[in-house]
Amino acid sequence: MSIAEDPDRAPARSHLYAMGMSDEDMRRPTVGIATTWTGTMPCNLTHRELAAHVADGVRAAGGTPMEFNTIAVSDNLTMHTPGMRASLISREVIADSIELMGRAHGFDALVAIVGCDKTVPAAIMALARLDVPAVVLYSGSMMPGRWRGRDVTIQDMWEALGERAVGRLDQADLDDLARHACPGAGTCAAQYTANTMGAVADFLGLAPFGVGDIPAVAEEKNAAARRVGEIAMGALARDARPSRVLTEDALHNAIVSVAAMGGSTNAVLHLLAIAREAGLPLRVDRIGEVCREVPIITGLKPSGGEHTALDLWRAGGTSLVVRRLLAAGLLREDVTLVDGRTLAEVAADARERPGQAVVASVAEPFKPHGALAILRGSLAPDGCVLKLGGKQDFRHEGPAKVFDSEAECSAAIDAGQIVAGDVVVVRYEGPAGGPGMREMLSITGPLVGRGLGDSVALVTDGRFSGVSHGLVIGHVAPEAYHGGPIALVRDGDPVVVDSAAGTLDLVVPEEELERRRAAWRRPERAVERGVLTKYVATVGSASDGAVTT
Repeated sequence: MSIAEDPDRAPARSHLYAMGMSDEDMRRPTVGIATTWTGTMPCNLTHRELAAHVADGVRAAGGTPMEFNTIAVSDNLTMHTPGMRASLISREVIADSIELMGRAHGFDALVAIVGCDKTVPAAIMALARLDVPAVVLYSGSMMPGRWRGRDVTIQDMWEALGERAVGRLDQADLDDLARHACPGAGTCAAQYTANTMGAVADFLGLAPFGVGDIPAVAEEKNAAARRVGEIAMGALARDARPSRVLTEDALHNAIVSVAAMGGSTNAVLHLLAIAREAGLPLRVDRIGEVCREVPIITGLKPSGGEHTALDLWRAGGTSLVVRRLLAAGLLREDVTLVDGRTLAEVAADARERPGQAVVASVAEPFKPHGALAILRGSLAPDGCVLKLGGKQDFRHEGPAKVFDSEAECSAAIDAGQIVAGDVVVVRYEGPAGGPGMREMLSITGPLVGRGLGDSVALVTDGRFSGVSHGLVIGHVAPEAYHGGPIALVRDGDPVVVDSAAGTLDLVVPEEELERRRAAWRRPERAVERGVLTKYVATVGSASDGAVTT
């Protein structure tokens, strides 16, 4: 019985009348439209406008839209500040808030409008919990900036800090670049975390291929948003709920997309978390196995080449990537897509721009391996993530330089204390240790800018921005806060990274490590309050997705 017909729901109807709804509106299926709009960053700035177009599509298809909002945290604005602790935590808060609204209001279907890094996995996690027919609308990338005759992105800003430090740029150059790097609304303009996860939503089947590729400010985006509203009503009619869409085959395809498109290390955390919410088995090592099997076929910054998300859209978008991967037999076709198409139909619909140089074939890829590798060893018994970036296998051995926080390490880099061959170890930045598992872009960017990106290895129980590249190894588990081996490393200890063997080892006799382990005490820190306290008490290991229980 609908709310319009139930005699006991008269008090509820009175509030709906107050909002301008008619009895007919109340009889129609309700579609919740969850936006992650915020006025604190460009990434999600278009969401309210997109929600209005989605609502138009819902109404045109016979539904009643009901919009609601949740939070989003800017990684770029919080980077290298205490505010970065909020970033990964926000994934859980966003997922919980969308879930709560869905449970409270009993929507018949949902559309989640997502943009910046944590909003995409958070929304998918919530949709998996609610399991009503649902569509994800990725709001799209910003355009690249132009500076001194070349395309630039936020990656150039962070690496410019290192260039300033060694005298290749002065402060006036840096300030001028800042005025040009980010020309308008949208997510960061290459295959960083947001665009990585936007593609994941496509390959999981929850987002319609082709819609997320459209840049945030392109004219075509609003019409696509209206279509998403119609697609949501179609998903409701076909009962295309997440439990039918989020299958093991769909998860495999999503992992393939991360490998083939040179995606962010953060995808490892998010894929593990999504799999958990969907009740799907996924080991962190499986992600590494796929990345060994699948080459990088898109020439996108930062791992595949120098192209931006705009270039990918113009070349043919994720649909063209599907065509290439299907032709090579790397995708599983027995999946349900939220718009009712098959992967074969998506591939056939792809419009490849003549002469495009952004999407290659699997036979002649940009790089022979995917962007990521999973390592284990005496320094990371439960695993860690190497951002290989499609490089050939390598071995790096060097002395450890140990820092108990990102800030300590950043100061050492500024002071010129890090030299070629070092293995920089940054610890107590894990999920519980941070708390919040901060990104290390304030370290990786300056290292690359100083010309040390390929000669200094960075090992941390924290994580990395999708912008980061170089010899970077994160998500070391167990983390230092829980007494993992990374807590026992001392300055000068030999550390060996061997990507071919898949190992990360601390070359110290076991007897010495046992002595250190017996003497180890968790460092004291200021007492957290509120959400940080709750997070520390409930967050799990990065090797399981850093989810809360």
